[in-house]
Amino acid sequence: MDHRMPPEAKIHGQPSFPYTVYKGNVPGFFPFYPLHWHEEMEIIYICSGQGVITIQSHPYIVKTDDIVIVPPQSVHSIEQYPDAQMEYFNILFQFSLLNYSTNDACYEKYFKPLYCHSKLPPLSLASEMDLNRLLRPHIIHLIENRKKSEELMVKSNLFAIVHHISQYSSPTSCAELSLKNNYDKLKNLLLYIQSNYNCTITVEKAAAICGFSPSHFMKLFKELTGKSFSQYVIDYRLEIAAGQLIETSDKIIDVAENVGFHNISYFTRAFRSKYGETPSAYRDRCITNITVSHP
Repeated sequence: MDHRMPPEAKIHGQPSFPYTVYKGNVPGFFPFYPLHWHEEMEIIYICSGQGVITIQSHPYIVKTDDIVIVPPQSVHSIEQYPDAQMEYFNILFQFSLLNYSTNDACYEKYFKPLYCHSKLPPLSLASEMDLNRLLRPHIIHLIENRKKSEELMVKSNLFAIVHHISQYSSPTSCAELSLKNNYDKLKNLLLYIQSNYNCTITVEKAAAICGFSPSHFMKLFKELTGKSFSQYVIDYRLEIAAGQLIETSDKIIDVAENVGFHNISYFTRAFRSKYGETPSAYRDRCITNITVSHP
């Protein structure tokens, strides 16, 4: 699952049946998956370990048997909890799979509030919570049968999941709606970075894309993402570089240039600071792991 592109360009499932289940892990090849969003509803089930999932600025520390609900269009990320590993499953589906049109009464009552974030459930469900206990059998069923083509079974479990989520949803506060509005503006910038990460992006340009003054933008960006704009761009470039180191045979100096680093010494220092090893050591380790896993 490619989490590096906000919004995700990847199609989840088939156009005629927009549903899929992925298995993921952190750190894996990447210690975290940066901010991204998609149109699908996402249910994350933690099958082992511990990690941190952030949704719209709220970080949740999750562990085995916890469930995380990611409403459509929510900006979120997944990262490693210090010195811990986490394995999880992602269940993604579009609401169109479960309703025939936006004129459907069920859409207005159950799906639209979740899509527009006007009513939301608790997003992080510890294993002992009632909603977790209600959802878990349906989630486990979908995970265990993910390789089978049983469309009615999938739909019946998804309907049950949405039903239980709706029963535990409550009106969103004004503060949460305001936060969503700020994130909606931020999405335009994340999309711009996706297409222009190898170019110089000034604070003034970024602020203009979001419709803010530079000073307000810098303050708001730090509040929403937990890091400065310049650091976010550097981290995003390094994430793309890490992928290219594994997926291509390009020289390291060419990878650095591809992602916008024009000083190889600075690229190497920044990469080591983020990943704890040089680009060449990172490439060698990951390729060795792939070879061992797929003899």
